[in-house]
Amino acid sequence: MNSAKLLADAFGRIREVVHEAAEGLTAAELSQRLDGDANTVAWLLWHLTRIQDDHLADASGTEQVWMTEGWADRFEASFGTALPPGSTGYGHTSAQVAALRVDSPDLLTGYHDAVHARTTGYLGGLTDRDLDRVVDESWSPPVTLGVRLVSVVSDDLQHAGQAVFIRGVLLRRRR
Repeated sequence: MNSAKLLADAFGRIREVVHEAAEGLTAAELSQRLDGDANTVAWLLWHLTRIQDDHLADASGTEQVWMTEGWADRFEASFGTALPPGSTGYGHTSAQVAALRVDSPDLLTGYHDAVHARTTGYLGGLTDRDLDRVVDESWSPPVTLGVRLVSVVSDDLQHAGQAVFIRGVLLRRRR
């Protein structure tokens, strides 16, 4: 297995966990906070997908699925306001986290699936040599494509795991 296939497998596992986290939750549960400032399942899944979309678009030199496939417009009503086009959730306030409301998990998983399709399409064309390309010189040492992709996998899996944890708490509360 080459590196690109390994990364594709990792991103596929993220997709599985995103679907697991969202499956069967009500609109109220998707937006429920475990305490007054906690992230919600909806916000975590939206945020991890935005990070993946943003970082992969930057690395591949393409536009984000968020803009090109109309997801920003679909989520505008969910936030009750238009977000700046580049908003990924990084630095969101507690009020911004609380503002995200979705009617069903389908909006979250649909956006994630669209980003996943773009991601796997991009990864399918990579070689091991491509992963050594520097994509961000603002760090020391500069960040290569391989390091950036592993960073996205790590961040996404952490947030997806948090969402699954919250889901478990919410499902126990149903009993």
